[in-house]
Amino acid sequence: MGIAFKEGSLTMIDQENGVFAAVCPLDCPDTCGLLLHKENGKIVKVAGNPDHPITKGAICNKVRNMTERVYHPERLQYPMKRVGAKGEGKFERISWDEAIHEITTKFTALSETYGPESILPYSFYGNMGILGVDGMDRRFFNALGASVLEQTICNSAGNTGWKYTMGANRGTVPEDTEHADLILVWGCNIVSTNMHQVVLAEKARKKGAKIVVIDVHRNRTAQWGDWFIPLYPGTDSALALGLMHVLFERGLTDEAFMQKYTIGHEALRDHVHSYTPERVARITGVPEETIVELAELYGNAQAAHIHIGNGLQHHDNGGMNVRSVACLPAITGQWLKQGGGAVRTNSYASTNSDALERPELRQNPEPRVVNMNRIGEALLEAEQPIRAMMVYCSNPLVVAPDTERVERGFAREDLFTVVHDLFMTDTAKYADIVLPATSSFEATDLYTSYWHQYVHLQEPVIAPIGESKSNVELFSLLGQAMGYDPAIFGETPEQMIEDALQGTGNPYMNGVTLEGLKEHRFVKLDMTPHATYLDQLPTPSGKIELYSETMEQRGLPPLPTYSALVEGYDGEHPAGPADTYPLMFLSPPNHNFLNSTFGNSAKHQRLEKMPLLQIHPEDAIRRNLEDGDAVVVWNERGRIELTAKVSEAMLPGTVISQGLWWDGDGKKQRANSLTSNRLSDMGNGATFFSATVEVKRQ
Repeated sequence: MGIAFKEGSLTMIDQENGVFAAVCPLDCPDTCGLLLHKENGKIVKVAGNPDHPITKGAICNKVRNMTERVYHPERLQYPMKRVGAKGEGKFERISWDEAIHEITTKFTALSETYGPESILPYSFYGNMGILGVDGMDRRFFNALGASVLEQTICNSAGNTGWKYTMGANRGTVPEDTEHADLILVWGCNIVSTNMHQVVLAEKARKKGAKIVVIDVHRNRTAQWGDWFIPLYPGTDSALALGLMHVLFERGLTDEAFMQKYTIGHEALRDHVHSYTPERVARITGVPEETIVELAELYGNAQAAHIHIGNGLQHHDNGGMNVRSVACLPAITGQWLKQGGGAVRTNSYASTNSDALERPELRQNPEPRVVNMNRIGEALLEAEQPIRAMMVYCSNPLVVAPDTERVERGFAREDLFTVVHDLFMTDTAKYADIVLPATSSFEATDLYTSYWHQYVHLQEPVIAPIGESKSNVELFSLLGQAMGYDPAIFGETPEQMIEDALQGTGNPYMNGVTLEGLKEHRFVKLDMTPHATYLDQLPTPSGKIELYSETMEQRGLPPLPTYSALVEGYDGEHPAGPADTYPLMFLSPPNHNFLNSTFGNSAKHQRLEKMPLLQIHPEDAIRRNLEDGDAVVVWNERGRIELTAKVSEAMLPGTVISQGLWWDGDGKKQRANSLTSNRLSDMGNGATFFSATVEVKRQ
């Protein structure tokens, strides 16, 4: 059976049977090409597209089971209005006309009485379609004049640290990494979160490459790699500086590269004198001889690639962790070697955001800004309180830090809340109006990757389930009901995509057109500028900034520098008897969820079995705990109930709970009940992994 796009005048929706090209919508680097198999008008199978140049037909278990999500029996079918108490989950059916009228009437009244900044959108990338999360919704809230959400929950600390060094979030292209002879996977469980990088790394390994995994946890990637190096949470910059010390000391740097392409290498050479292997070993828990061996391995590699993950940035010192690691390829000249260098995130495919978001619609050019990591605090603020929330593409009662405070905020009776989602999430239970959302296979949208160099078009393969509507349609209806410009709020998704692809000012987007996307479903970026990007980096100096005057002007250390966590310990400053919460708590991704997505799927829950707390034998013995014990994990922010798994997968003093589980079966199991809303050292990012707890048998 051939792949169908359109057959005559029939759209993909109209065709009852066939195989249709699609794209994975999940917040994942791989952005996989898919094939959707339809029988009798229903998607019966999700497979990988073997013709995709990067993903080549391989897909993960999450998207392979996407049909169960699309046709889930608990999928929301129609708009609803709350009739019970907030959090109780009792609603009655209403029409879309009633829902739109109620929302716009409430927003208008609040704007007139308290000002439009009393209204706040809350969204992130539960669906990666650009139109749905960076398009018509932004137009609506700009025209309304609502408060602005600072969306820094995921990658802002690391992106900021990388930009201080490299100027733009661009690094090694994936295809080149198979030519590396050394791959460092630093703070990233790529077996679970970036499987096609694993495929490329395997190709490199077959040619003789060695794969080293640096992480706080012996996860699936650490088990797959050739050499696992565990360290204490938040000590990544110290380890990177220790490696630099050895590289400079033993003449394993590339002096010619540093002279031509960097600024501040002399100052960095002097600065790292104090980061001796002995000192760094104390801080990180990594043995002194391991630090020396790793530095020599890296310095002598023909082409060394570093894959920098999200894990090391979710700390108090997260931005500096990434900046420190990002300096390593510069001092060894790896950027000029095929397969060498590093990647944090690849943002080659930037579109025309102004054309999508229409910032000129906003009459208050300096609006109130609310950081999404501090939504609980913001909702409980007495002065200038937020009086209305609109939540879409996110589930803050599971994903936001300090969730017990977030829950108290959403429970306010005077807070008018609208949630647009596929399911009755933990957040939706606190809504006044719940609206059914389409899945990505029911809407038109544009998808880029933050790893590979392909842009995708998704067009509807099936009709919307029930009365569900896409974000574009929802915010178009709201804008038109508010009386906003119909030319702007009546644009079709196709018109929006054409606007997004024109006037980008981004040479990598040359040749990417809606016509080409309709014909091929995915189009490669023009990577010609990549050949000379080192010659003029978008930093103030135009070079790789090992020393950053911009950071110095902003009160940050201009050179990579280790600083201990605000909440947490390292090997130089371990927890003591007087510490109320002596264990470092981390909640990295599990294999079968993606943030809170799939957390309500029985199949994915069965695959993960149950929410566990991995605890080191030394820590378990001190608490008289055994494998399988029901335990309570707590700190001053909250408590959760898990099952103990005694394991040596991390260093003593660290406990791990993988995955963001929804509350269920009467148990409190949301990991972010324990995490702080403190912001990172740069980028105002989340500090999910800088939390301390205590544990006891339940």
